[in-house]
Amino acid sequence: MSSLGDSKPVVSTLAVVGLGLIGSSILRAVRNSGLAARTIGTDHSHDVRARAVELDLADDICPPSFDALVEADLIVLAVPLGAMRTAISEFAAHLKPGAIITDVGSSKLSVMEDMSTVLPDTVHFVPGHPIAGTEQSGPDAGFAELFDGRWCILTPDTHTNPDALETVASLWRAMGSETEEMDAAHHDLVLATTSHLPHLIAYSIVGTAADLEQVTQSEVIKFSAGGFRDFTRLASSDPVMWRDVCLKNKDAILEMLARFSEDLSALQKFVRTSDGHALFELFTRTRAVRQRIIDAGQDIPDADFGRGAATSTTSIPDDSDQHGETGGA
Repeated sequence: MSSLGDSKPVVSTLAVVGLGLIGSSILRAVRNSGLAARTIGTDHSHDVRARAVELDLADDICPPSFDALVEADLIVLAVPLGAMRTAISEFAAHLKPGAIITDVGSSKLSVMEDMSTVLPDTVHFVPGHPIAGTEQSGPDAGFAELFDGRWCILTPDTHTNPDALETVASLWRAMGSETEEMDAAHHDLVLATTSHLPHLIAYSIVGTAADLEQVTQSEVIKFSAGGFRDFTRLASSDPVMWRDVCLKNKDAILEMLARFSEDLSALQKFVRTSDGHALFELFTRTRAVRQRIIDAGQDIPDADFGRGAATSTTSIPDDSDQHGETGGA
């Protein structure tokens, strides 16, 4: 569980690049817990930076620049997957020797490849992915407890510095997360199953319903049932982030989509042939999955899946969010 409020500093100067949901939550957690002697927040958006100043998210809020990052001991890249390489490339050669770079991207192989082409040997990269998030966006959407009781997956390879790995793991643990190490390719397949595929299904279902409403003059929106409302919540996640997820984790996503298509064909057959036994067995088996998630502490059984507080957050759309509901993204 979280030890927010009584932790010791993990690093001297922490910089977060991208002040959306995840980036702003990291800064809130770090400042609340005293995990860094100095915090820096950067974002390309002037409006996001201005709001971050109003929210007092960090000791310094500034545009991404040489001066903003050169003194940082630990830099967290909390930008969309497609912006990871650009976000650090122009400053990489000037980072202090021994600086640690980590990220929060939901596709690890692509980020590791991007970083290998721009980071000098004098700095250390530790790939990471917090499995936490909501469908909200912007600096207002963040909160210090976002990572409390959640998992952060780290995907080191043979080149990862052990001390840097432990520093990043210590930061996530101090923010309330459990950490686990995993092979990057395995991570990408797991997240394609647990996060990417559900979001893509939601986008597809909501798009289909919206098209049908236009074609049939039906009242899909007005009479939305609970199931459809939950799909629209997922489908309201940041479009920049999910575009990049599809492009950067393409192979794993296509594999999972193929598996889903096979399962959907089987379901069609059950319905077409009125196979009540098969339908009952499927629904019983999948219902048990929900209870296993609750038992694992990854959700609560409250009405509306316990998300009333998160979904009431007002958001500012921006390009700096890394997560819809991921976990994260």
